[in-house]
Amino acid sequence: MVSQMLPLFGLTIVVTRAAHQAEALAGALADRGANAVVAPTIEIVDPESFAPLDAAIERAAEYDWAIFTSATGADRFLARVRETGHDAGELARARIAAVGPATARALERRGLRVDLVPESYVAESLVSALDAIAPVAGKRFLLARAAVARDAVPDALDAAGALVDVVEAYRTVEASSSRELLEALVERGEIDLVTFTSASTVTNFVQLVGASRATGTRAACIGPITAATARDAGFDVTVEAEEYTVPGLVAAIERWALRAIPRQ
Repeated sequence: MVSQMLPLFGLTIVVTRAAHQAEALAGALADRGANAVVAPTIEIVDPESFAPLDAAIERAAEYDWAIFTSATGADRFLARVRETGHDAGELARARIAAVGPATARALERRGLRVDLVPESYVAESLVSALDAIAPVAGKRFLLARAAVARDAVPDALDAAGALVDVVEAYRTVEASSSRELLEALVERGEIDLVTFTSASTVTNFVQLVGASRATGTRAACIGPITAATARDAGFDVTVEAEEYTVPGLVAAIERWALRAIPRQ
């Protein structure tokens, strides 16, 4: 039996991360008493063509920096390195930048040394941190990422005179298998909070349940970019993590619940 003393007791919180990523967040919420409902709104799939990614892997030794803006991008890139008969050591000349600690851990698990993690885990901070280390003009950068992503990093580097190869390491597509569950939860008004860990989880939630049904739903967002997307879509962004990580999101939800939910 779940103790009523736990901070999230009685709350139904929806986890929209991709199925293979949802366990850590759902487990942390359940440990704090929540009814954590895993309903992925995104699915991670291969790029439409591996040709640009494979070409970048062939040129790995030419890069001064390799930038990874998600753990998924790091995992997918390094998996493709192995599949094509190459070795991560071919990036030895390049310095490695990761947007946050989860991305850094994904790289370090594969034996890569991460040279830079910005203090704030967003793209703009990454670019500022790169510029602070050394001028980027004339340097060659590899950015392996999702097919659809914000262009803050490549645009800023390009403006500073860097040479940037942006390659598609994966795509996020709508997880249509969650449609029926999400529609039922929304229709019955059972969602106390829906968690979003990327802009794509927001947009796909709306696509799955419809804009009118999503409007006003309370949301907990991992960072400012995701929160802005959620507000634009009509969500009531009740929680925004101060540290843009899953543990940071869980901590922010717990603080909100202790402050806002009456206890007997």
